[in-house]
Amino acid sequence: MEVNDEFMKILKQDKGYCHVQKGPGSEEQKKAKRLCCEYNKTSPDDEMERKRILHELLGTCSESFFIQPNFQCDYGLNIHIHGFTFINYNCCLLDTSPIHIGHMTFIAPGCVLSCASHAIHPLQRVEGISISKPIFIEDNVWIGANCTICGGVRIGKGSVIGAGSVVIRDIPAGVVAAGVPCKVIREITDEDIIPESEILQ
Repeated sequence: MEVNDEFMKILKQDKGYCHVQKGPGSEEQKKAKRLCCEYNKTSPDDEMERKRILHELLGTCSESFFIQPNFQCDYGLNIHIHGFTFINYNCCLLDTSPIHIGHMTFIAPGCVLSCASHAIHPLQRVEGISISKPIFIEDNVWIGANCTICGGVRIGKGSVIGAGSVVIRDIPAGVVAAGVPCKVIREITDEDIIPESEILQ
Protein backbone atom coordinates (compact mmCIF):
# COMPACT_ATOMS: atom_id res chain seq x y z
CA MET A 1 0.00 0.00 0.00
CA GLU A 2 1.36 3.44 -0.93
CA VAL A 3 2.00 6.18 1.64
CA ASN A 4 -0.85 8.21 0.21
CA ASP A 5 -3.22 5.26 0.70
CA GLU A 6 -2.05 4.93 4.31
CA PHE A 7 -2.66 8.63 4.91
CA MET A 8 -6.14 8.46 3.38
CA LYS A 9 -6.96 5.58 5.72
CA ILE A 10 -5.88 7.67 8.74
CA LEU A 11 -7.73 10.73 7.42
CA LYS A 12 -11.04 8.83 7.40
CA GLN A 13 -10.79 7.63 11.02
CA ASP A 14 -12.86 9.21 13.80
CA LYS A 15 -9.78 10.20 15.77
CA GLY A 16 -7.20 12.95 15.56
CA TYR A 17 -3.75 12.88 13.99
CA CYS A 18 -0.71 15.08 13.30
CA HIS A 19 1.14 15.19 10.01
CA VAL A 20 3.54 17.22 7.89
CA GLN A 21 1.88 18.99 4.98
CA LYS A 22 3.66 18.45 1.68
CA GLY A 23 2.95 19.85 -1.75
CA PRO A 24 -0.03 21.73 -3.19
CA GLY A 25 -2.65 19.13 -2.27
CA SER A 26 -3.70 15.60 -3.14
CA GLU A 27 -5.75 14.45 -6.11
CA GLU A 28 -8.68 13.94 -3.72
CA GLN A 29 -8.48 17.60 -2.68
CA LYS A 30 -8.25 18.75 -6.29
CA LYS A 31 -11.32 16.69 -7.16
CA ALA A 32 -13.23 18.27 -4.25
CA LYS A 33 -12.27 21.76 -5.44
CA ARG A 34 -13.45 20.98 -8.96
CA LEU A 35 -16.77 19.62 -7.70
CA CYS A 36 -17.30 22.61 -5.38
CA CYS A 37 -16.57 24.97 -8.27
CA GLU A 38 -19.01 23.06 -10.48
CA TYR A 39 -21.67 23.05 -7.75
CA ASN A 40 -21.34 26.77 -7.01
CA LYS A 41 -21.99 27.58 -10.68
CA THR A 42 -25.23 25.58 -10.92
CA SER A 43 -28.61 27.20 -11.40
CA PRO A 44 -30.98 27.12 -8.40
CA ASP A 45 -33.52 25.50 -10.75
CA ASP A 46 -31.21 22.57 -11.55
CA GLU A 47 -31.92 20.46 -8.46
CA MET A 48 -31.03 17.15 -10.14
CA GLU A 49 -27.56 18.39 -11.15
CA ARG A 50 -26.94 19.78 -7.67
CA LYS A 51 -27.86 16.46 -6.07
CA ARG A 52 -25.65 14.56 -8.52
CA ILE A 53 -22.61 16.71 -7.68
CA LEU A 54 -23.17 16.52 -3.93
CA HIS A 55 -23.61 12.74 -4.00
CA GLU A 56 -20.28 12.49 -5.82
CA LEU A 57 -18.60 14.95 -3.46
CA LEU A 58 -19.79 13.90 0.00
CA GLY A 59 -18.93 10.75 1.95
CA THR A 60 -22.43 10.05 3.28
CA CYS A 61 -25.71 11.82 2.56
CA SER A 62 -29.43 11.19 2.49
CA GLU A 63 -31.90 12.31 -0.15
CA SER A 64 -33.28 15.05 2.10
CA PHE A 65 -30.55 17.64 2.61
CA PHE A 66 -29.75 21.05 1.17
CA ILE A 67 -26.52 22.99 0.76
CA GLN A 68 -26.63 26.53 -0.56
CA PRO A 69 -23.78 27.93 -2.64
CA ASN A 70 -21.14 29.21 -2.12
CA PHE A 71 -19.91 25.96 -0.52
CA GLN A 72 -16.30 24.92 0.01
CA CYS A 73 -14.62 21.85 1.53
CA ASP A 74 -11.22 20.15 1.65
CA TYR A 75 -12.06 16.58 0.66
CA GLY A 76 -15.84 16.14 0.72
CA LEU A 77 -15.45 12.41 1.30
CA ASN A 78 -15.11 13.07 5.05
CA ILE A 79 -18.44 14.90 5.31
CA HIS A 80 -21.19 12.61 6.60
CA ILE A 81 -24.77 13.93 6.65
CA HIS A 82 -27.05 11.63 8.64
CA GLY A 83 -30.59 12.66 7.65
CA PHE A 84 -32.17 16.03 6.88
CA THR A 85 -29.70 18.92 7.05
CA PHE A 86 -29.80 22.49 5.79
CA ILE A 87 -26.44 24.22 5.23
CA ASN A 88 -26.95 27.86 4.27
CA TYR A 89 -24.92 30.26 2.10
CA ASN A 90 -21.13 30.65 2.24
CA CYS A 91 -20.22 27.78 4.54
CA CYS A 92 -16.80 26.11 4.56
CA LEU A 93 -16.14 22.60 5.93
CA LEU A 94 -12.45 21.72 6.29
CA ASP A 95 -12.88 17.96 6.49
CA THR A 96 -9.32 16.78 7.04
CA SER A 97 -11.00 14.45 9.55
CA PRO A 98 -14.60 13.19 9.51
CA ILE A 99 -17.40 15.72 10.09
CA HIS A 100 -20.62 14.02 11.22
CA ILE A 101 -23.80 16.12 10.92
CA GLY A 102 -26.94 14.75 12.56
CA HIS A 103 -30.57 14.66 11.42
CA MET A 104 -32.56 17.95 11.48
CA THR A 105 -29.44 20.11 11.78
CA PHE A 106 -29.48 23.73 10.59
CA ILE A 107 -26.21 25.51 9.81
CA ALA A 108 -26.66 29.24 9.16
CA PRO A 109 -24.76 31.40 6.63
CA GLY A 110 -21.04 32.00 6.94
CA CYS A 111 -20.16 29.09 9.24
CA VAL A 112 -16.80 27.32 9.28
CA LEU A 113 -16.39 23.76 10.56
CA SER A 114 -12.64 23.21 10.70
CA CYS A 115 -11.09 19.88 11.63
CA ALA A 116 -7.74 21.31 10.53
CA SER A 117 -5.35 23.40 12.61
CA HIS A 118 -1.62 24.05 12.83
CA ALA A 119 1.04 23.41 15.45
CA ILE A 120 1.07 26.05 18.21
CA HIS A 121 4.86 26.35 18.43
CA PRO A 122 6.29 28.42 15.54
CA LEU A 123 9.26 26.08 15.03
CA GLN A 124 6.86 23.22 14.27
CA ARG A 125 4.44 25.41 12.33
CA VAL A 126 7.21 26.49 9.94
CA GLU A 127 7.95 22.80 9.36
CA GLY A 128 4.36 22.39 8.11
CA ILE A 129 3.14 20.30 11.05
CA SER A 130 -0.65 20.23 11.09
CA ILE A 131 -3.25 18.75 13.43
CA SER A 132 -6.66 17.35 12.57
CA LYS A 133 -9.54 16.22 14.79
CA PRO A 134 -13.08 15.10 13.89
CA ILE A 135 -16.26 17.12 14.54
CA PHE A 136 -19.56 15.62 15.70
CA ILE A 137 -22.82 17.57 15.39
CA GLU A 138 -25.63 15.52 16.94
CA ASP A 139 -29.31 15.54 15.86
CA ASN A 140 -31.52 18.65 15.87
CA VAL A 141 -28.75 21.21 16.37
CA TRP A 142 -29.00 24.83 15.16
CA ILE A 143 -25.71 26.64 14.53
CA GLY A 144 -26.19 30.40 14.15
CA ALA A 145 -24.63 32.63 11.50
CA ASN A 146 -20.86 33.12 11.27
CA CYS A 147 -19.90 30.48 13.83
CA THR A 148 -16.60 28.61 13.88
CA ILE A 149 -16.63 24.99 15.07
CA CYS A 150 -13.11 23.72 15.79
CA GLY A 151 -11.76 20.20 15.48
CA GLY A 152 -12.30 17.75 18.33
CA VAL A 153 -15.68 19.26 19.27
CA ARG A 154 -19.02 17.50 19.83
CA ILE A 155 -22.24 19.52 19.97
CA GLY A 156 -24.99 17.69 21.84
CA LYS A 157 -28.47 16.84 20.60
CA GLY A 158 -30.96 19.71 20.36
CA SER A 159 -28.54 22.50 21.29
CA VAL A 160 -28.37 26.00 19.80
CA ILE A 161 -25.10 27.81 19.12
CA GLY A 162 -25.50 31.60 19.07
CA ALA A 163 -24.39 33.63 16.06
CA GLY A 164 -20.70 34.55 15.92
CA SER A 165 -19.59 31.91 18.43
CA VAL A 166 -16.26 30.09 18.38
CA VAL A 167 -16.73 26.53 19.68
CA ILE A 168 -13.49 25.06 21.00
CA ARG A 169 -14.94 22.61 23.57
CA ASP A 170 -17.81 20.14 23.69
CA ILE A 171 -21.30 21.56 24.18
CA PRO A 172 -23.82 19.35 26.02
CA ALA A 173 -27.29 18.43 24.75
CA GLY A 174 -30.32 20.69 25.14
CA VAL A 175 -28.65 24.04 25.82
CA VAL A 176 -28.19 27.50 24.35
CA ALA A 177 -24.49 28.32 24.10
CA ALA A 178 -22.72 31.37 22.69
CA GLY A 179 -19.61 33.52 22.85
CA VAL A 180 -15.90 33.56 22.11
CA PRO A 181 -15.04 31.04 23.35
CA CYS A 182 -18.51 29.47 23.29
CA LYS A 183 -20.01 28.74 26.72
CA VAL A 184 -23.33 27.35 27.92
CA ILE A 185 -25.79 30.16 28.73
CA ARG A 186 -28.83 28.15 29.79
CA GLU A 187 -30.87 25.01 29.21
CA ILE A 188 -33.62 24.89 26.61
CA THR A 189 -37.01 24.47 28.36
CA ASP A 190 -40.71 24.39 27.49
CA GLU A 191 -40.75 28.15 28.08
CA ASP A 192 -38.96 28.42 24.73
CA ILE A 193 -41.99 27.00 22.90
CA ILE A 194 -43.69 29.68 20.79
CA PRO A 195 -47.46 29.77 21.52
CA GLU A 196 -49.58 28.50 18.62
CA SER A 197 -51.55 31.75 18.67
CA GLU A 198 -48.39 33.63 17.63
CA ILE A 199 -47.58 31.34 14.68
CA LEU A 200 -48.88 32.42 11.28
CA GLN A 201 -50.69 29.62 9.48
